[in-house]
Amino acid sequence: MDLRLTPEMEGFRQEVRSFLTKHRDRYVGEAARPREAALEWQRLLIENGYAARTIPKVYGGYGAEPDILKARIIAEEFTAAGAPRGFANQGISMLVPTLLEVGSEEQKQRWIGPTLRGEVVWCQGYSEPGAGSDLASLQTKAVEDGDDFLISGSKIWTSTAAQADMIFCLVRTEPDAPKHDGISYLLFSMKTPGIEVRPLKTMTGSAEFNEVFFTDVRVPKSAVVGGRGKGWFVANATLKHERGMLGDPNATEARLHSLIELMKTESVDGRRLIDDPILRDRAMRLQARVMAMKFNGLRNLTSSLNGEPPGMAGLVVKLQGCELNHQIAALAIDALGELGVLYEDGPHLRAKGGWQRDYMFDLGLIIGGGTAQIQKNIISERGLGMPREPKLASA
Repeated sequence: MDLRLTPEMEGFRQEVRSFLTKHRDRYVGEAARPREAALEWQRLLIENGYAARTIPKVYGGYGAEPDILKARIIAEEFTAAGAPRGFANQGISMLVPTLLEVGSEEQKQRWIGPTLRGEVVWCQGYSEPGAGSDLASLQTKAVEDGDDFLISGSKIWTSTAAQADMIFCLVRTEPDAPKHDGISYLLFSMKTPGIEVRPLKTMTGSAEFNEVFFTDVRVPKSAVVGGRGKGWFVANATLKHERGMLGDPNATEARLHSLIELMKTESVDGRRLIDDPILRDRAMRLQARVMAMKFNGLRNLTSSLNGEPPGMAGLVVKLQGCELNHQIAALAIDALGELGVLYEDGPHLRAKGGWQRDYMFDLGLIIGGGTAQIQKNIISERGLGMPREPKLASA
C-alpha cells in the first residue's frame, strides 16, 4: 500500500506552509494581542479556508467540499507552526453546527456568519441547581404571552455569561408534558431586561462560570430552534458537538508539543527534563495516547463525511480528551518541581502560569459537559450494550 501523498496534496501542504510563513507575525504571541487582532486573524483564516472550511459561503463560511486529507494537512501544519486555529467556543463549535442541522433558514442567515467571525459571543443555558447530570429535570419555565414567552428561572455553571451577547437556552414550554417532551431551545440576547448574571469564582482565581437568573424575560416565539417542545432533540445535537470540542485531538496534540518543548528547554541540576528517564517515559506514554486520540478523530471524521453514526469512536471523545489534557498539564507541573506549584505572578513563573491554570481548569472540564462517570455510563450502555445502571427506588 502506497501511503505517500499525491502531488496535489503535497502542493496543498506547501500552500498551507506558505500561508503560515507569510502571516507568522500575526499569530506569534497572539494570546497577548488585543481582541481586534484575534478577530482579524479569524477573518483571514475563513477567507483562506483554514477556519469554517466546509460551512457554506452563503452562511459566512469558506464553502469547500469535505476532504479528509486536506483537513488533516491543515491540522498538522498549524500544530507544527504553533499557529492558532482560530476561535473554538460555544458559538462556533456548538451552536453553529446545531443550526446547520436543525435551524431555520432565517436563523442560519442571521446568526452563523457573525458567530463565525467572532462578532457575536454566545453562552449556553443548560444546567440548573437541580438539573445537572439529569438535565431533562430543568425547571426554567417559559409562559406564553401573545407572540412571546416570559422566561423565569435560573441557570448555573454558565461559561462566558458575563461576556456573552447571546444565549442558547433550554426552557420548559409544556409543563404538563413528559419531562423530555416539554423542553424548547431558544436563542435570545443577554441584554434582554430581566437577566442578572452573578460570577462564580473557581480555584483558578477567576470567574470562569456564572449563575444566570431570569425574571419575566420576554423572548419572541420565533426564537425557538427546531420546533416547540423539540428542545431535547436539539439539545442533544449541541451536546454531541460540545463533546467534540472538549475532545479536539488537534488542541491536545498542540498541548503535547508545548509540553515536550518545555521539557527540552527546562533543566534541573544541569540536566534537561526530557533527559530524565522517568519523566521521558511518562511523556512517551502520553504521546502514544495522543496519537491514538488523533487517529480516533480521523475515524470520526470519516464517519461524518460518509453520513454514518460514529458509534463507539464518538462516545469516547469527551472522556478521552478531557482526561488526557489534564494529565499533560499534570506532567508539566510535576516536571517543573518547585516551580510547578507557583501561581498568579512571580519572576520564576513559566508560561505565565498557564500549566497550573490548565491543570485546575481541566479538572472542571472532566466534570462539566457530562462528568467522567456519566460518560462511562454512556459508553457502557450505548456503546457496549451493557445493562443500564439501576435506579434507586422512589420512596
